[in-house]
Amino acid sequence: MNPSRVAVIRSATVITPGGEIHTPKIPLMIERGLSLLLGTPDAREAIGQIFRPSDRVGIKINTIGGRLISTRPELSLSLAESLHRAGIQEKNIVIWDRSNRELREAGYRLRSDRNRLKVFATDTEGAGYATELFSHLNIGSLFSTIQSNFVTASASLAILKDHGLAGVTASMKNYFGAIHNPNKYHDDRCDPYIAELFAASPIRNKHRLSLIDALRVQYHRGPSFHAQWAEPCGMLILSLDAVAADSVGWQVIERLRSRKGLPSLEEEKRRPDYLWTAEKMGLGTATPEKIQILEDEV
Repeated sequence: MNPSRVAVIRSATVITPGGEIHTPKIPLMIERGLSLLLGTPDAREAIGQIFRPSDRVGIKINTIGGRLISTRPELSLSLAESLHRAGIQEKNIVIWDRSNRELREAGYRLRSDRNRLKVFATDTEGAGYATELFSHLNIGSLFSTIQSNFVTASASLAILKDHGLAGVTASMKNYFGAIHNPNKYHDDRCDPYIAELFAASPIRNKHRLSLIDALRVQYHRGPSFHAQWAEPCGMLILSLDAVAADSVGWQVIERLRSRKGLPSLEEEKRRPDYLWTAEKMGLGTATPEKIQILEDEV
């Protein structure tokens, strides 16, 4: 079996000396990551291998942590622009999360024009949660109608964080924001729930791309923001395999923890075992030795 491919794109200048994001670098990093991942000369051709021009694409972001530790607007808007340049109509792209309040607090400007790029949440009038419970293995949830009804293809654009229960939260756990009852699935370090939710058809049948924001990584005491344990890394992680993307993100967190003299997640009994559950379920590759990492700098 061919190894899962994960692109890791770094930039030494994407974070300014003052700690701000140098916005012009973001689209360059995304497009280089896409072309490296797919082995194409440019991002437009890469996107054409991932999405169809007729797709309605949902970019699922994570804004629960506020402006300092949420998916950055610069990142999601740049991905949306790359999709549009590759032939997907603006009106068929939505950047979304669970609440409009959280979107605003993370720096997003809401947009609902039916003929333009959309930015809105499940609690928007006309969206909401499905009325019929979706059951799969241990999962019994109402899905956001954005994920279940509107989009035909999905990208998970999460921020890389340590998590006090799951160990790591990234691309897969980001979809907890697509259901009405995520708190129900945090027992036993979220295992097997993260994997089982990802395996549910409204996600598994639509997920196309994982893009993990590792520009600044919360490597300890996450998922909330703590400046003393947030490290500028200037990195994006991209993969068609969400499990592999999260596994690479986990290794980033472990390296930061080791460098800072902290115990490993396994030593803290927080190893992200849901990754191996996902691998056993055939959802992707968790084993680092089976992952091909493609690295570049922009």
